[in-house]
Amino acid sequence: MNFITSRIKIIDRYIIGKYLGTFIYTLAIFVIIIIVFDLSEKLDDFLKSGLGFWGVLSKYYAGSIPFYINMLSPLINFIAVIFFTAKMADQTEIVPILSGGVSFNRFLWPYFVSATIIFSANLVSNLYILPYTNTLKNSFENNFVKRNDPSTKSNIHMKLDDKTYIYIQSFDNKTNYGYRFSLDNFDGDVLTRKIIADNIKWDSTKRKWQLSNYSIRKIDGLKETMIYGNGKLKDTILDMRPDDFSAYDNVVQNLSTPELAEKIRKEKIRGTGIMNDLMFEQYKRYIHPLSAFVLTLIGVALSSRKVRGGVGVSLGIGIFISFAYIVFNQFTQMFSTKGGLPPFVAVLSPTIVFGLLGFYLLKRAPK
Repeated sequence: MNFITSRIKIIDRYIIGKYLGTFIYTLAIFVIIIIVFDLSEKLDDFLKSGLGFWGVLSKYYAGSIPFYINMLSPLINFIAVIFFTAKMADQTEIVPILSGGVSFNRFLWPYFVSATIIFSANLVSNLYILPYTNTLKNSFENNFVKRNDPSTKSNIHMKLDDKTYIYIQSFDNKTNYGYRFSLDNFDGDVLTRKIIADNIKWDSTKRKWQLSNYSIRKIDGLKETMIYGNGKLKDTILDMRPDDFSAYDNVVQNLSTPELAEKIRKEKIRGTGIMNDLMFEQYKRYIHPLSAFVLTLIGVALSSRKVRGGVGVSLGIGIFISFAYIVFNQFTQMFSTKGGLPPFVAVLSPTIVFGLLGFYLLKRAPK
């Protein structure tokens, strides 16, 4: 602690305070504006949901506000750095610092201390907070905002393990109810058991699947045994959950970090075609927070020079670059989930490209 205190000088505290203060203030303004527009857009959905003020606040905005903060963080981070650094340059505050013998690398130190704080907050949020708040947000949207969207997934084939294969003709995500279910157990290439049921339903209380109007065929060589359950119910434990058949694209965002790792492990066996989505989400949680360092580097390099036109020119360039970064992220995600681009490459590419841009601009920055 004493080491850190001795390293932080008055100018460092000044820059860190300006950085974090501008970041929090600007982020708060943007979040308020987005909430106002979001409220006006979803007002009918809120009224139709039957939830009161507290219900909307606790079941939707408690999840959407962290989502907006995380989404806006790179943009606001960049704007904050550009704004207060360009203002320092315009007021001729940077020139005396560098002329007093402070190297440009030392001048960058408080910026990266601030970026480390933002990086840490984003990383903790991605790994431990957002999966739970996204569950609130996405659950509300799926039930009320997207209530007219198709909620049924059809013709589901899935491999549960090396011996078990299942098929469901259709599964409704709103009722957790499936139709025309079959399960095949194999010993090598030999079928040993086959279960057929008219319906299958997830019992959230027992955390089991319930079959109705079922038949079980057991095969032991040339000997076969049939069990009929017409008009009866049967509880069974299967290594699958309703989320495995979700028709909504946002279900991956709801998974906690351990659940996501487990889902990836199972997907390697099942091969249902969502591996790229899962891997992209996993890499994104760890790599996207690095944008705090990349955009800080670009922001300081762009705005530390006093230019004709004042703060507006630097701010305009900064906003353009930050939007380019966000668009680049969206393109790489689309190419990863739809076009076959490896998820690790897709997640890391924006950081590398804009990181190289930052180092190039740093070399051209005034020393």
